[in-house]
Amino acid sequence: MNNKRSANVTQGVERVPHRSLLRAIGLTEEEMNRPLIGVVSAHSEIIPGHINLDKITEAVKAGVRMAGGTPIMVPAIGVCDGIAMGHIGMKYSLPSRELIADSVETLAQAHQFDGLVLIPNCDKIVPGMLMAACRLNIPSIMCSGGPMLAGRYNGENVSLSYTFEAVGARKANLINDEEINRVECGSCPSCGSCSGMYTANSMNCLCEAIGMALPGNGTIPAVYSSRIHLAKHAGMKIMELVEKDIKPRDIVTEKSIHNALECEMALGCSTNTVLHLLAVAHEAGVDFDLRTMNEISEKTPNLCHLAPAGRTYIQELNEAGGIYAVMNELSKKDLLELDQITVTGKKVGENIANCKNTNPEVIRPIDNPYMQTGGIAILWGNIAKEGCAVKQSAVAPEMLKHAGPARVFNSEEDAIEAIYGGKINKGDVVVIRYEGPKGGPGMREMLNPTSALAGMKLDKDVALITDGRFSGASRGASIGHVCPEAAMGGEIGLLREGDIIEIDIPNRAVNAKVSDEEFAERRKNFVPEEPKIKTGWLARYARLVTSANQGAVLK
Repeated sequence: MNNKRSANVTQGVERVPHRSLLRAIGLTEEEMNRPLIGVVSAHSEIIPGHINLDKITEAVKAGVRMAGGTPIMVPAIGVCDGIAMGHIGMKYSLPSRELIADSVETLAQAHQFDGLVLIPNCDKIVPGMLMAACRLNIPSIMCSGGPMLAGRYNGENVSLSYTFEAVGARKANLINDEEINRVECGSCPSCGSCSGMYTANSMNCLCEAIGMALPGNGTIPAVYSSRIHLAKHAGMKIMELVEKDIKPRDIVTEKSIHNALECEMALGCSTNTVLHLLAVAHEAGVDFDLRTMNEISEKTPNLCHLAPAGRTYIQELNEAGGIYAVMNELSKKDLLELDQITVTGKKVGENIANCKNTNPEVIRPIDNPYMQTGGIAILWGNIAKEGCAVKQSAVAPEMLKHAGPARVFNSEEDAIEAIYGGKINKGDVVVIRYEGPKGGPGMREMLNPTSALAGMKLDKDVALITDGRFSGASRGASIGHVCPEAAMGGEIGLLREGDIIEIDIPNRAVNAKVSDEEFAERRKNFVPEEPKIKTGWLARYARLVTSANQGAVLK
């Protein structure tokens, strides 16, 4: 079986030079006459979620061979958000998504692969590869490396977010050095993407919901043998997709993005999924904006309270039936588009028909949700005229409505210094600006400040607003993606110390008690700060990146 793409490098007398190079990498004539499948592996030795991807890659290759294809591994980069957190490294995290998408496109086009198995695991790598699949539109399937097992501390399950919060607790002398060392050593016990409903796991779960991954992709733990089985099946399945010419844009459509948004709301995913789904939709040529998210949130109940919103973890979601069980619950209220094709070769309705929810505490039945509305809300107001995002399922009830004085900082470092220094008071609204896509540049995650506040037991008294973004591990009244950002002249850049900020999440509003006239007066002398990095490729990124409400894609 030959495909026109690989024929460009394997067929005809004109391709003798090409075939000689393929022979040089060890391919036989028999292998060259089969479909060439690019196995794009983000394996590295720096990311816990990627340290096992060599095993996943070999399993995928075995599956491809079993189904009659020739697998060829090629690499992709990745950033560990946890290791990059709180310093200059985090500026490279979101921008790396674009590098990953570009590199996958480059490798696939330069070598004319007939199909792709994309093997990511952690934040930015998953959406970067999914964006590339939609851009290339050749048969593709996602196959992640799986989530980490939950850790243990004082007889309870914990995860990475607990370690960040422990830092705040230690700074406030709520725990001692011995206790924080036990947190450090016990929170991340295995390879895999960090075990809560953080961004990596959110996106791996949404790959199932959108139809680009096999069942279990988002929830089977990295250390389970069934993860290897899944990888082999993904390798076999890509051959079916090539044979039937089922492409990503057949799968990623307006209807399937609707399904992903429904699951996003039901699961209580990271706010980073807002950025990533906007970017994936852009690559797939599908139009949707932030107002669509609120429309879906209003009618979609929140069924899961996974860490950091609650005390359950991805392994428990897997045991309860996984993403298909969540989708089955949603289908009971006709919330899903069931006629969408997926990489299984079947439609959504067929995939989920017999999937049962085996733990109603992990996946609440549709008639008994945690909340009647979805896990994410988009807020609007005079300091966020183009919107901002909050994970409302992880906000304490007493903070859903809040008013307090702005404590204004022009960088994450300045804010964290004030928090650790005990200078933030109950009732304050911490404002961190010039951390957006352009101003950062790179839109850093603010997990250190949010975790410090939580560790100091201030998460039910202090809100945080930023034109940057939050880790999926953040909880509390953490409002990010404020658009327009300060560097683009947004009103967040006009705020002053002591301005009263009013937050009303149920009514989707965030406003400063500053009149239009006063904002206009302040703007007369307002000159936005320049991006903090002016050399290297981040300087180029700052020039080309769009705002968060457009997914922070490059144009």
